[in-house]
Amino acid sequence: MKNIFNIVITGLMIVLLASCSGEKPTERSVQYMGDIDMYDPVPYETYGTNPYFEDGINAQLPVEGTIARGASVYDYPDSEAGYQMAKDSLKAPYAATEESLAKGKVTYQIYCSSCHGDKGDGMGTLVKNEKFLGVPNYKDRDINEGTIYHVIMHGRNLMGSHAGQLTEAERWNVVQYVEHLREDLLKQ
Repeated sequence: MKNIFNIVITGLMIVLLASCSGEKPTERSVQYMGDIDMYDPVPYETYGTNPYFEDGINAQLPVEGTIARGASVYDYPDSEAGYQMAKDSLKAPYAATEESLAKGKVTYQIYCSSCHGDKGDGMGTLVKNEKFLGVPNYKDRDINEGTIYHVIMHGRNLMGSHAGQLTEAERWNVVQYVEHLREDLLKQ
């Protein structure tokens, strides 16, 4: 029994060693789906041409009407009429809370206070250093949550849009914080 076991093991070792020796084939003898370049892929440049697209351009735009995940549609146009529509009808989707005001304050200090000031008085560090002049005081403006959100989305006068820097929730938090600052200024 012991001899048969040794003979079988020796035979398996010889077969294994024989199967590992020899030259490897340089080409595959059979290519499954060979017409589709599965084994020989064709790299395309990002902005190069590509025969598989109708317009021949490799980089494609998203389908018309799509929006980013987690975003919502903002239907107010970037115009004076859009500003007035936002003023008349745009309302915050949730009421201000201590948490939303705290988050709004942090975001406001990052993006807004350098021009508008920590108190909303239009005296931020850039204004004090005369980099920008004429930044309005929130107390002097006829604004509400709709107009504030609209200006954050599209910008107005010298202020550019901040829609790309802030998420929708962050924009509403800033709106609520600006209204809080405005109430404090009106009390003075």
